[in-house]
Amino acid sequence: MHILNLIKTILPLTVLLLLTACGEQTQIKQNGLAYCTEGSPSSFNPQTATSNVTLDATTSQLYNRLLFIDPNTQQFKAGLAIDWEVSEDRLSYRFFLRKNVRFHQTDYFTPTRPFNADDVIFSFARILDKKHPYHDVSANGYPFFEGIELDQQIQSLLKIDDYTIEFKLVLPDSSFIANLASDFSVILSAEYGDTLIALNKQIDIDNLPIGTGPFKFKEYRTDNFIRYQRHDDYWGDNAKIEHLIFDITPNASSRLAKLLTKECDIMAYPAASQVEMISKHDRVKISVETGLNVAYWAFNSEQAPFDNPKIRRALAHTINQETLLQAVYYNTGVNAKSILPPVSWAYNPYLKSYKYNLAYARQLITEAGYPNGFKMNILALKSSQVYNPDAVKMAELIQSELAQIGIEAKIIKYEWQLMEKKLQQGEYDSYLLGWVADNNDPDNFFRFQLSCNAINTGSNYTRWCNSEFDDLINQAVTETEYIERVTLYYRAQEIIQQELPLIPLAHSLRLHAYTSGLKGVETTAFGGINFINTERQ
Repeated sequence: MHILNLIKTILPLTVLLLLTACGEQTQIKQNGLAYCTEGSPSSFNPQTATSNVTLDATTSQLYNRLLFIDPNTQQFKAGLAIDWEVSEDRLSYRFFLRKNVRFHQTDYFTPTRPFNADDVIFSFARILDKKHPYHDVSANGYPFFEGIELDQQIQSLLKIDDYTIEFKLVLPDSSFIANLASDFSVILSAEYGDTLIALNKQIDIDNLPIGTGPFKFKEYRTDNFIRYQRHDDYWGDNAKIEHLIFDITPNASSRLAKLLTKECDIMAYPAASQVEMISKHDRVKISVETGLNVAYWAFNSEQAPFDNPKIRRALAHTINQETLLQAVYYNTGVNAKSILPPVSWAYNPYLKSYKYNLAYARQLITEAGYPNGFKMNILALKSSQVYNPDAVKMAELIQSELAQIGIEAKIIKYEWQLMEKKLQQGEYDSYLLGWVADNNDPDNFFRFQLSCNAINTGSNYTRWCNSEFDDLINQAVTETEYIERVTLYYRAQEIIQQELPLIPLAHSLRLHAYTSGLKGVETTAFGGINFINTERQ
């Protein structure tokens, strides 16, 4: 084809595509909003995930759970279950399901029936039954459920009728309801699962999601954006906005620039150093929530010299928490004495902090057989997190203190997907991470991260196992008396402080920045964000 004719052919098409794209973006801006998030989700199914990035992008946008935790009262409230009953022996939990709940209709799936008991059975059987056709579809397994040993808690899950199901437990478990209300316990479509099996596309269940949430999946471009559209057949009040864009922007400065230029309406996790400047900007607001979270420095306790508690205690004495709060958190956090934050009802206020004392730290490492120090590495996330606004800077401050007692620390920076792989493979000496509670039960902080079973399931990266600690947390979930549970959790925290598989560093406030023209931005102490009530004023 002659070049002039080629240009005449291509030019109108290009203009048309540009005009279409511009028109679409204008429509999205008028009828929706853009949320600048800090990373890409590892999956579009929270059952298979561990990261807050994935939970933010999925749980409250795409799915529902049987019940929720009210962010204001911390009480359980109805979700896909309108009511529930617990037997006197606390071994049977019967749920009465909501009727006329519609699953998403998309380009890749059209449901023919509403939500019912089969969907609850499917969603949990996938996790519990190793012979289930979808059990092995997840390459990552089901980290949260494996960490809390759900398969050992549930004896059976029965369908009583189309809108009634019953869980039967092996032993009483005070954390069971809270775990069903966690961000991981979403309900999938059994009909969609059957459709994918017929097409031999089972892997799509976690990548092309179908749920009952207020938004449905439209498009995902890796490391660029996620696009959602309002689910107009939602069982509750419809979302106020029609379109929702997750703009993936790992760098906090870039997220702030997009917020100030109105490319984004809401910014996830502003850097602590940015808070004062943002608060002075008349077109931007800061939302601040007390967070049920903790940042910590943890160790590979199967590897020398970190298998020696004396070495771990020595390292605790190199931490200057006041410096960390000022230089990393800019006073948007508080000192941590325990893995549990002070707002938890099981927090032990009698714990004493390890005092910053380099001379004593050097004495301890000498007594442990390392008078000349040693070399080690510290893994740190590149992106800011709810619990830690700048892990790399924190690592640099720790590195500087370690150098003064003869320890040469190398900082290795990763994005979460690669860091998670290194942790699962045991390729590290220490790491800076943290935890954001998924519910208000203290067990949520302990079992998933520090139980012996969680080593086998891959979520206890410290690889620390203590039988007394395990006995305490196991007994605590079988108790019904508040005082008994508190006493057991107090002792569990004492063991962590003595053994130090990890060093609690800080509890952070949860921060979001958004344009002043928005209202109804909902965040919770558990780390999630919900856009169903968000709208422009």
